[in-house]
Amino acid sequence: MQNKVLATVGSKQITEFDLQKLMQNLGENAYQFQGEEGKKQLLNELIMQELVYLDAIEKGSDKDEEFLTGLEEMKKNLLVQYEISKMLKNISVTEDEIEDYFNQNKEMFKRPLSARASHILVNSEEEAIKIKEELNNGLEFSKAAKKYSSCPSKEIGGDLGEFTKGSMVPEFEEAVFSMDVDTISDPVKTPFGYHIIKLMSRTNPSDVTLKDVKDKVKMQCLSLKHSQTYHNKQHELTKKYDVKIAQ
Repeated sequence: MQNKVLATVGSKQITEFDLQKLMQNLGENAYQFQGEEGKKQLLNELIMQELVYLDAIEKGSDKDEEFLTGLEEMKKNLLVQYEISKMLKNISVTEDEIEDYFNQNKEMFKRPLSARASHILVNSEEEAIKIKEELNNGLEFSKAAKKYSSCPSKEIGGDLGEFTKGSMVPEFEEAVFSMDVDTISDPVKTPFGYHIIKLMSRTNPSDVTLKDVKDKVKMQCLSLKHSQTYHNKQHELTKKYDVKIAQ
């Protein structure tokens, strides 16, 4: 790809690569600037940055005490992150270490108890009781959710998707995990209001094989080695530079 010059500010050339780098730095917000008009806005921003830089140099702002103090702090932070990155970048884990870590921590990687449920959320118990009667008389749950629920999930029939135990408020969970699949609860009060819950499915805890969770085990094992290396280095440097913590 040719690095086309898009603009010149003094002796500084602003190129296509500069524009692409700015787009990358924007991350998820880059989509706003995909069109020609968006690219013109970004190019204008790069020009403005260069203009401000030239003006600051001309005024001698790079010699200001406040700027120099901030620059020194930034250099310190950057150097610390660079040194930590160097310390950790060559750390790896072997297949044997991954397998050993998995075998010693199988409980951590079990599939947890989970459920999938839909709900209808309303403000009062009276309203919830009335809706439950309509459901008992044949009203389809998803249609009732769209008609009555105050939760945004109403747009998809009240479906909350699959969730694990511990991720919902206690009152809601107690009802969900004590229900039978394909049944509808009586009104359940929580801090959010009154819920009518339909349990779609429930998955009991189950063991997994290393193959099922190998990537996760590898990341956990690597994270542990990073942490151990970091703390070992801290211990080494603490003795070297004679750290004293005030009482």
